[in-house]
Amino acid sequence: MTSTPRVAVLDYGSGNLHSATRALAEAGADVVLTADPDVAAEADGLVVPGVGAFAACMQGLLAVGGDRIVRRRIEQDRPILGICVGHQVLFARGDEHGDVVDGCGVYPGLVTQLPAVRLPHMGWNEVTPDEGTEMFAGVSDQRFYFVHSYAALSRADLPEGATITWARHEGHDFVAAVEWGRVWSTQFHPEKSGAAGARLLRNWLATL
Repeated sequence: MTSTPRVAVLDYGSGNLHSATRALAEAGADVVLTADPDVAAEADGLVVPGVGAFAACMQGLLAVGGDRIVRRRIEQDRPILGICVGHQVLFARGDEHGDVVDGCGVYPGLVTQLPAVRLPHMGWNEVTPDEGTEMFAGVSDQRFYFVHSYAALSRADLPEGATITWARHEGHDFVAAVEWGRVWSTQFHPEKSGAAGARLLRNWLATL
């Protein structure tokens, strides 16, 4: 990087905002926590965090116009990083106990409950990236920290040409991360994933 990238972390009332901003700053970004649509739209990179329920996160996102910010950046081919439920709301729909809620529609598919007895899926888990990944370049220990009960479960839920990283919980595969053009997103929390997460954030910042 020839200069320090400016990164906006979208503040819509959900997510590990302070841990995410701190981790990005430590990775080398000039970080601002904001709900201002102009600041979020014009930053070199936009991070969409999120924890909790899909529907609640979408409600908060809509309240600050976050869906329009995301769409604007997609139209302008500008970088986005979604984390945890911030990854999930990029999908077209989220299904929580039969209550289907519209997401941002960046990815075409569905987020639904993991087919597992032990939920939430919480703790460290190894991931398996597709070939051609930029996200995991130089990441030697591919274990990351997860806290979730919902995920995308099929390659059909992602756009054609997306690079997909998988993880497994109780014998069932789910989408752990996505690289699609200028959009990256992770079901896990890179800001809570030690050296591996820090390297992933530096990889993203290097694309800005």
